[in-house]
Amino acid sequence: MSKIILTGDRPTGQLHIGHYVGSLRRRVELQNSGEYDKIYIMIADAQALTDNIDNPEKVRQNVIEVALDYLACGLDPAKATLFIQSQISELCELTFYYMDLVTVSRLQRNPTVKSEIQMRNFEASIPVGFFTYPISQAADITFCKATTVPVGEDQLPMIEQTKEIVHKFNAIYAPDQPVLVDPQALIPDTEACKRLPGTDGKAKMSKSLGNCIYLADTADEVRTKVMGMYTDPLHLQVSDPGHLEGNTVFTYLDAFAKEEHFGRYLPDYANLEELKAHYTRGGLGDVKVKRFLINVLEEELEPIRNRRIAFSKDIPEIYNILKKGSEAAREVAAQTLSEVKRAMKIDYFDDMELISAQSKKYSE
Repeated sequence: MSKIILTGDRPTGQLHIGHYVGSLRRRVELQNSGEYDKIYIMIADAQALTDNIDNPEKVRQNVIEVALDYLACGLDPAKATLFIQSQISELCELTFYYMDLVTVSRLQRNPTVKSEIQMRNFEASIPVGFFTYPISQAADITFCKATTVPVGEDQLPMIEQTKEIVHKFNAIYAPDQPVLVDPQALIPDTEACKRLPGTDGKAKMSKSLGNCIYLADTADEVRTKVMGMYTDPLHLQVSDPGHLEGNTVFTYLDAFAKEEHFGRYLPDYANLEELKAHYTRGGLGDVKVKRFLINVLEEELEPIRNRRIAFSKDIPEIYNILKKGSEAAREVAAQTLSEVKRAMKIDYFDDMELISAQSKKYSE
């Protein structure tokens, strides 16, 4: 069986370093590993509209921002299919058929949906499209028969929902020869990368909370955000023992710092463990640690920033890449939809056996 990846992002703003360590960096590694037959990267504009329906221009403008971030991080259109969700109409039809396989109570129990509804204050009035987006995600994942879905830890319930839909569809409609593929989630392999907190110490880096470091931020913007970052409120004097738990600066260092960074920017320490040990026993100030983090981040972000600027000089070509990718993805989606309809026995005009049998029945 082919090894296929499907993943993507909502175009509601530029992507931030939480996206980068949680998924983007890994996507590039997987793309270049040679282990996968196909890689599909989706800009989920239709999903973004489920809670931005009154502001379509926001979604429209950010499609290109996400595409630029993708290319700047190293996603290569020659190795991965970059496409726009709304341009694949077959996804809507797959979603419609999958809806019959999921109950309202099951959607209400989905932890990710519950959390997102609460965050957006949708408790009193939930848009149906937003409520059912786990089913739409199942269509996104299954249209290309994805075997692997790189996601953050908070998205695991969505993958579980897809797996349930796949199992139920195959059990009902294709028990002898399964049509849909059971996908597996691929989550970041380090704890810090699973859910990078916001610069304010909040549990999640979020565009809506304004606590992000964006991939497109200038060096000055990154520096300002890091210097204002939440650390240890009890670490008032340099001599005070510091605490690592909940300390955003050290969480970011867990995600980004490598041993070679110390030789270049902080030679007093051999590695992160030595730095942590000094901080916890006291005698190390937050400013020194933050300056080290700024250097670490800048080493990672500067090449991305420069590539983004270069790509932005030919916007028509970016749209051309997305158009070609969307056309390729739609061909694959059409084939899967055809297989789904055949399994559900609603391929009336292509079923010559059915037409022949009906003809014979009424000619006798």
